[in-house]
Amino acid sequence: MKSVKIYAEALENEALSQFEKAMSLPCNVQGALMPDAHTGYTLPIGAVIKSEGIVFPSYVGYDIGCGMCALKLDMTKDDLHVEELKAKILEAIPLGIEKHSTKQSYTPLPCTLVAQAFYEEVGQYQLGTLGGGNHFIELGIGKDAKVWIVIHSGSRGFGKKIAEYYMYEAAMNSVDHKEFEKEFEEANILFKACNLEKFELAKHNYVIKKIQAASKAALESHVGFEIHTPQGKAYLLDMECALAFALANRKAMVQAIVRLMGHPKELLFINRNHNHAELKEGYVIHRKGATHAEKEMLGVIPGNMRDGSFIVRGKGNHEALFSSSHGAGRVLSRSKALSGLDLGEFYTDMQGIVTNHTSKTLDESPRAYKDIFEVMKLQENLVEVIDHIKPFLNLKG
Repeated sequence: MKSVKIYAEALENEALSQFEKAMSLPCNVQGALMPDAHTGYTLPIGAVIKSEGIVFPSYVGYDIGCGMCALKLDMTKDDLHVEELKAKILEAIPLGIEKHSTKQSYTPLPCTLVAQAFYEEVGQYQLGTLGGGNHFIELGIGKDAKVWIVIHSGSRGFGKKIAEYYMYEAAMNSVDHKEFEKEFEEANILFKACNLEKFELAKHNYVIKKIQAASKAALESHVGFEIHTPQGKAYLLDMECALAFALANRKAMVQAIVRLMGHPKELLFINRNHNHAELKEGYVIHRKGATHAEKEMLGVIPGNMRDGSFIVRGKGNHEALFSSSHGAGRVLSRSKALSGLDLGEFYTDMQGIVTNHTSKTLDESPRAYKDIFEVMKLQENLVEVIDHIKPFLNLKG
């Protein structure tokens, strides 16, 4: 009997169907949905799947290593000129699709030639850049009034290209090319009889096109690699490279802000990503939008741009596969948020917090997300809240 645990109370039918599909595979032996779970690509965001001997690139997702870091500083808000700091950050750190115009100093972990090419193409220009969507730079104060820098970002285009490459490779493996060969042969019997050489070339080209089309259609399906195969080993190697890059990316932004603040004393640094695959005792633990929460492990769970972030300590819950939520979780898609939410209410919600927000970031309104306080209540058996960081500056890409 497979172990399944659902912590979410509000869950779309599509998200549940995605989870059930994953758990129907024989190799997937345990699964959990975190309180913030909602529909994603292939697998719900907020899903954790334990697989026997198989790694699924689509269960990690496109932004490999996307995660949170938080740095506590020995200073208070009164030590800062917030509007001035905002301007300096916006000048120093590229947001959204922006990147650096020059190569950044960084040596990636060992990786395949494919990943190395992706790094040289995009990665070396994106180190220390935020990205868009729900990624953010935030400054806030904890319960002792000390300032925290909180950043949500990932591996940028570098990780995305790695993810897309291996998702396509896995999809290619799932396509039966013999079916396409048979299809072509049955439709071109006379062609074969008249000119066998041209027939074989045409068949080859036809099969390649059909495989490519079928692979694109299956890109976000439940297909993966056995971990001991060359492809499985290559994905795991390049995933680790992207995980390290994502951490270096967040650290580069944190340190850029620390410099702008005059190098205050650093008290505590926490990093925890929520898109990865972990090898554990012969199994693969996939976390797609779920925070690793082993016993005593520190983590960062963001709520929304109004309600801030929580510093948590893991309780090592086995039923949750040693995981917790990675945030509040969306209740409105981006398109529905942009079309249905009121811009005036958005600005009212954000009063007292310095931002760079416009109508274009309405899809990141607090009202587009679940109530983070309810989400935290639903995971009291997964993590212990040790601090709540309330924001006074929030910047989006």
